[in-house]
Amino acid sequence: MTDDKAMVRFNATRHGVLSRYTVLPWEDAAEYGAVLDALHEEHAPQGPTEDHLVEELAGIIWRKRRLRLAEAAAHRKGLYKTLDSYSNTASAALAHLHGGEGTEGVRAAIRDSPADTKEALRDLKADEAMTRRALELIGSQRNDRYEAALEALREDTREWWADRLGCDPDELDRDEAPYRPEADHLQRFIEAHVLPWYGRRRTEPEHRSLMREQAFGESLKEDKLEVLARYEVHVDRKLERMLMLVRLKELRREAEAERSFGKNDPNRSL
Repeated sequence: MTDDKAMVRFNATRHGVLSRYTVLPWEDAAEYGAVLDALHEEHAPQGPTEDHLVEELAGIIWRKRRLRLAEAAAHRKGLYKTLDSYSNTASAALAHLHGGEGTEGVRAAIRDSPADTKEALRDLKADEAMTRRALELIGSQRNDRYEAALEALREDTREWWADRLGCDPDELDRDEAPYRPEADHLQRFIEAHVLPWYGRRRTEPEHRSLMREQAFGESLKEDKLEVLARYEVHVDRKLERMLMLVRLKELRREAEAERSFGKNDPNRSL
């Protein structure tokens, strides 16, 4: 870079009249300076008026960048709210599959990688296999089939069964009979509650893409983005006006060059 170009870059980043008011305290002044430098090199302004036009252009481009950041921030804030415990995002995403019942939230769908999802499905499949093994033991001819089936279940499933055994009959579903610690009762519990639960749980990792899309869609808050959109229209109009001024400047230069060429043309008087 020549000394003249280096001086232009220095002037662009250090002595812009508007620069100190354009860059907010938490923004990167060097990044803004790079934008301003590039515009100076592209348009090669001459005089304070053209310098001002280039600075206006830099400011408009910088505000459009800020708008993109604000839009992304609005989406992230909306997405964060979909993770609240009262959010029904996951249920809404899977409503067409099983009414959205039994979903456990959208956090894993947003956070987990495809590898995490595969691992979750493998673990779920292994847990369900334990339950089906318990059913096989119940259907066997073993004298201890109830005890063996109970032992084959996951600990949390055994706790669930214990809760059902101690449940008040009034707390059961309308068409559900009370349970006793017997093999056929345990079989009825597994078939009525445990296996359907696994079915619902399996739909979540299998359809995490739907849950992600639902969450990202709900993150769009029209009221906030509408304000940003109106401001962007205002900035775009300023940009259009500035580009018109730049184009007029170029046309003037072209006209002056043609007049200058005409004056120096030896055939002009012929």
